[in-house]
Amino acid sequence: MKYLLGIDFGGGASKATLLCENGEITATAAYEYDTYYPQNGWVEQNPEDWYIATKENIKAVLEKSKINPSDIKAVALDAATHTAVVMDKDFHVLRPSIYWTDTRTQKEVAILNEKYYNIILKQVLHNPGTIWTLPQLMWIKENEPEVWENVEKICFAKDYVRHKLTDDYVTDHIEAEGSMLFDYNKQCWSKELCDIIDFGTEKLPRIVSPTDLVGKITKEAAEDTGLFEGTPVICGSTDTVMEVFAAGGIEKEAMTIKLATAGRICVITDKTYPDKNLINYSHFIDGLWYPGTATKACAASYRWFRDTFGGDYKELDNEAEMLPIGSDGLVFHPYLNGELTPYQNPKLCASFVGVRAYHTKSHFARAVMEGVCMSMMDCLDALKNIGIKYDKKAVVIGGGGKSALWRQILADSLGITLVQNKYSDSSFGSAMLAGVAIGVWNSAVDALNICNETIFETVPNIENNKKYKSLFEKYKKIQQALELVYNED
Repeated sequence: MKYLLGIDFGGGASKATLLCENGEITATAAYEYDTYYPQNGWVEQNPEDWYIATKENIKAVLEKSKINPSDIKAVALDAATHTAVVMDKDFHVLRPSIYWTDTRTQKEVAILNEKYYNIILKQVLHNPGTIWTLPQLMWIKENEPEVWENVEKICFAKDYVRHKLTDDYVTDHIEAEGSMLFDYNKQCWSKELCDIIDFGTEKLPRIVSPTDLVGKITKEAAEDTGLFEGTPVICGSTDTVMEVFAAGGIEKEAMTIKLATAGRICVITDKTYPDKNLINYSHFIDGLWYPGTATKACAASYRWFRDTFGGDYKELDNEAEMLPIGSDGLVFHPYLNGELTPYQNPKLCASFVGVRAYHTKSHFARAVMEGVCMSMMDCLDALKNIGIKYDKKAVVIGGGGKSALWRQILADSLGITLVQNKYSDSSFGSAMLAGVAIGVWNSAVDALNICNETIFETVPNIENNKKYKSLFEKYKKIQQALELVYNED
């Protein structure tokens, strides 16, 4: 039997999925790593932690599966976009990576909006914001000159780990689109944008297709991981496009709703939609795009609540399920790290509003889930306002989608039937991509037909949808009032 290995790097953990050519998952493993918050608004990760997670996960799936490592025919990696790794000429990491939820670059974003807005919108199809790599690099150059003077190479999270496995120095075009250093129209690094930080385009990684074979497992990496030396490694791509693929998003109007560290709603289109509320990325399938709206702290909000106030998810869900819609007047806004759609405001803060003496921990837990769903209603409204057409069913993906209560709240809030597939995470998508790239399956359609299936649907309750629409109006009014306060800082 032939096996494919997909490895994902998420907001708090890496996951590896070993997929058999018959479409069944043979083994999975996950390994958590830390995210650091050295100052208010700062969010960083240590690239070496990603490689440690890689080694441990690969060893774990090999141990669980008991297969011969030589039967793994290809490996592909994915990770969140915008997470740049700055290195010297010898690929030594010079500082922790600034994670995309970091908001320290507000000054740099203001400069980009004032001086370079037109060129950025034309070449990148997005507004400048704190999530992008360009303002992050501007910040390093301005605030850490002793680091910047030694920067000779820049790549991204999955590319750094893949370099450790193969010694390559490349990235894929979708990842490049997330840097704000890439010209969509010319499909290459932008000299004009790189000139803003005085960084030569020749120092950036070579841009390839996500399905390109870019290297093979080196002797050192084989010793580190247990993989067979010479195993082909595919470039891979971003976590979102791999999740979209895993969810079956390969045709126009297909919609995926992600309840992960961040929340996203993506719709497959055949063109871009330049708009301040959308992030436009191309699909790995030619001629398709997956523009999406986003909320910064989705499952991250629930994890923050659990870690801060204690309990486990199952216990929190069971108690929250006993409470009425609206959490007895308690409203949560999930702006732990500012917000994207539709406010594009890094100054926004999370809040609980309407607290009364009778509210319990369970009320707060349900309010967090409902608040995230209100934010997803904001995201869906943004798509509607632009005129993007979408299916009336959506595939729900991400860790938050495992909660039956949260799925029902989301379906009721959006008024959309949610479909859950047997497999849907990005490491599964990467494993399928590896199989498509080397010809184990003839196409993306073939891979999905063999590897995935729908296991159940969550249908919205019409009466509950009316109640959530009313709650959403209250949610919006509170947001508008509090934004005035946050903008004063």
